Amino acid sequence: MRKLKITELNRLTTNEFKESRKLPLIVILDNIRSTYNVGSIFRTADAFRLEKIYLCGITSIPPHPEIHKTALGAEESVDWEYSTSTLEVVDKLKQQGYRVYAVEQAQGSTMLNNFNPSDDKLAIVMGNEVKGVQQEVINHSDGCLEIPQYGTKHSLNVSVTTGIVIWDLFNKIHL
Repeated sequence: MRKLKITELNRLTTNEFKESRKLPLIVILDNIRSTYNVGSIFRTADAFRLEKIYLCGITSIPPHPEIHKTALGAEESVDWEYSTSTLEVVDKLKQQGYRVYAVEQAQGSTMLNNFNPSDDKLAIVMGNEVKGVQQEVINHSDGCLEIPQYGTKHSLNVSVTTGIVIWDLFNKIHL
């Protein structure tokens, strides 16, 4: 086995990325405090060619040096939009035919490994590092998805959680 050189990876240019077919998945960031988490989520969204990211509430927006540090330029390839209100974004996307799922530990949540999306257009809401997804946003969502956890801690880092959920959905809905 030989490690591939960067020139052998056949990466898309930013323009090619913009023109390419996207995974019909949108990520909504609900008041994410850490700009490093935001940048990491941009990078994951780029890796799986997600449709868009919504940055809501106190979530920082590009250009920002800390976002850029972890995004490595993905904030320029992935489409994004800012909104002061996560709830307005959720309601707007639902009106556009998206099924919106909050990623949260909640009564009646669906374990991610048991989730079988039947919809063509999905959006996931990722919550604040301390408080999670706002209850009002959960109330407007079509459901909650939860990652099964078996250790002593009750949560994962938001960028790690986003990566796990995106990878799982990528495998279930494909490009």
